[in-house]
Amino acid sequence: MLKRFFSYYRPYKSLFLLDFCCAVLAGLLELAFPVAVNQVIDKIMPQNNFRYVLLACLGLLLFYVINTILQYIVVYYGHKLGVNIETDMRRDLFGHLQKQSFEYYDNQKTGKVISRLTTDLFEISEVAHHGPEDVFITVMTLVGSFILMLRMHVGLAVATFALIPLITIALVFFNKKMTKVNTDIYDNLGEFNSGVEAAVSGIRVTQSFAKEDYEAARFNRLSELYRRSKIVFYKVMGVSSAYNYFMIRLINLFALIFGAYYTIQGELTNGQFVGFILLANVFVRPIEKVNIMIESYPKGIAGFKRLTEELDKEPLIKDKPGAKSVGHLTGNISYKDVSFAYADDTKVLNNISLDIQAGETVAFVGQSGSGKTTLCNLLPRFYDVTGGKITIDGIDIQDMTLASLRHQIGTVQQDVFLFPGTIRENIAYGDLDATEEDILRAVKLAHLEGVVAQMSHGLDTLIGERGVKLSGGQRQRVAIARMFLKNPPILILDEATSALDTETEQVIQESLNSLAEGRTTLIIAHRLATIKHATRIIVMSENGILEEGTHEQLMAKNGHYRKLYEAQFHN
Repeated sequence: MLKRFFSYYRPYKSLFLLDFCCAVLAGLLELAFPVAVNQVIDKIMPQNNFRYVLLACLGLLLFYVINTILQYIVVYYGHKLGVNIETDMRRDLFGHLQKQSFEYYDNQKTGKVISRLTTDLFEISEVAHHGPEDVFITVMTLVGSFILMLRMHVGLAVATFALIPLITIALVFFNKKMTKVNTDIYDNLGEFNSGVEAAVSGIRVTQSFAKEDYEAARFNRLSELYRRSKIVFYKVMGVSSAYNYFMIRLINLFALIFGAYYTIQGELTNGQFVGFILLANVFVRPIEKVNIMIESYPKGIAGFKRLTEELDKEPLIKDKPGAKSVGHLTGNISYKDVSFAYADDTKVLNNISLDIQAGETVAFVGQSGSGKTTLCNLLPRFYDVTGGKITIDGIDIQDMTLASLRHQIGTVQQDVFLFPGTIRENIAYGDLDATEEDILRAVKLAHLEGVVAQMSHGLDTLIGERGVKLSGGQRQRVAIARMFLKNPPILILDEATSALDTETEQVIQESLNSLAEGRTTLIIAHRLATIKHATRIIVMSENGILEEGTHEQLMAKNGHYRKLYEAQFHN
């Protein structure tokens, strides 16, 4: 794991060396100060010449100025290094999340994903900045000050150093304990974020059902769980800090007692005694820093462990070796003995075979759970078949790169998702290189002109989170305009007009019909009146395909389709 962690430093070698070297130099200058004081007291002051004392102090002032500059470099450039590494990790994680399949997100909570992209990585950034230099400087300062102490008086140095093993044992113990506690905190924070995200997203439902008290109670439960985890962490940290504080003060006390004794015995000069006390303070400073390390390092370690666990999850759906980028497809689709089951072995499709000719409009109807949407979702590889294969123009879709395959397929879903931003930005998502003329044409084709004209800022009107400032019909028309702009050879329409009123539905249906011309179109339909024009209608059930044919042929058969049709229109 360490090798993987340090691999993120590679692009920033010069920045790391600058930060590290300046931190080391600053540590060495700190060690030089007690030695300089020792010399001033023992060698300069006995000469009774204040001019020499003043010159020595000016020399120390120069030391301090240099150290001040070094401190600035360490704080600024060190944190810059940490932020750069944090950004790279966040980019890697986001890129990884984008490759995950629909099935992955079926089993994930949004809040947990957001927590990994934010809180986890911030803690890792702190360790990335302070980690290597803190460890090195702590060891260097301890060793350096101990050597200088030994040169002054061996017995005194050993007595002062005697408590270090006890502090080291405590450090290892508390570090392990706090890493475990932090892992629990991150898990609870993920749950907490998920709860908050759900509560805020569902506020309209909460208010419409007058369930504010219920949501407040649920929020309080999650908040309490997170609070308890944090309290356990701070309890462990409190014990650790108190223990280390006591040990550090004992070191100072030992230096004072034994130093005074050896000075009275004549084994130490006054200058050496003062220098030793100052060295003892330098000696304990990195030990005090250990308390900070015990707080931040376990958080960073736990966060990086979670990051690597996430990055090691292979995407279920990815380009296979040798996959080719395809250009414009004509849209001849073939399902050959296709089966699909979820990871928990829930079977949805079993040995489905179906051929769809380029330019055909095929509608899928049937009861909920019959596999209509799943069958269509397999085409752009939102899910992968668990048996059989699907081809487009005779090419297995698994032999195509995901990007090129999905570029050829456009999906308009029943549950329209719009990004926060403007109407223009959401339409342009269909083709980021589209001109103003292209966008206006898409607006016209989707019959969105009237809506845009009524908006305060036209196409540049902000639509809020998930397009909450638009009606259901308006959101659907924005999604359809987006699809007009993408202009793919294959269309999947998942109840694309279900959110519209009857009058708007007729207008949009005309737009969709014109969009479908010359394209292979798959329609998932519940409202059978919208699919009478389809080239072919496929009636599905849990057992597979029951019937297929045109509206007239299926009505004449007097079978499942007719029953569905009559049940819908006679109710």
